[in-house]
Amino acid sequence: MPDEELGRMAETCKMKYTVLDSPLGKIELCGCEQGLHGIRFLRGKTPSTDPTEAPANAELLRGPEGLPESLEQCTAWLEAYFQEPAATEGLPLPALHHPVFQQDSFTRQVLWKLLKVVKFGEMVSYQQLAALAGNPKAARAVGGAMRSNPVPILIPCHRVICSDGSIGNYSGGGQAVKEWLLAHEGIPTRQPACKDLGLTGARLKPSRGSTSSKLSG
Repeated sequence: MPDEELGRMAETCKMKYTVLDSPLGKIELCGCEQGLHGIRFLRGKTPSTDPTEAPANAELLRGPEGLPESLEQCTAWLEAYFQEPAATEGLPLPALHHPVFQQDSFTRQVLWKLLKVVKFGEMVSYQQLAALAGNPKAARAVGGAMRSNPVPILIPCHRVICSDGSIGNYSGGGQAVKEWLLAHEGIPTRQPACKDLGLTGARLKPSRGSTSSKLSG
């Protein structure tokens, strides 16, 4: 999240911060009384693509005293995710108050659709997500929406891949982080980098424990 954007939010919202120490390094959460604004990977740790080689838990580095409910909920959600991703399905999601969620836009529509439809153990292509958001020709715009996602992991842009099966880029923390997250969810990834968000014709890999994807196209 750009510093100038954080500055603008700070002018209208009383921002509070907390930091988690996770298998992917330190993760900063920021939010106000109205909701969560951002999840940001703090640089300094390159994850192994094998999640079993990293500690399974996340540790809160700043106490939750005085934190808005959204930060407490996000902290609990991330701690559960790093223990066992499937356990997050029964946890409440924090309210979201980043500006991208306060205005009617294709980016907001794409992010909400990704959050609601693409669940643990599933993947979707940029083109399929564009179709789910109402514009099947907007695969490149979906790529832009993923880059604008202020709350990675919570809104799982790491589950969005290329139509040819390659995993694509990940602005949340780099391709190594994307590979780690997918492997943590039981999805093996040893694919070349994505070169074209508009590729068509390929089907999604099956979800874990199933023989076909729910979102094949």
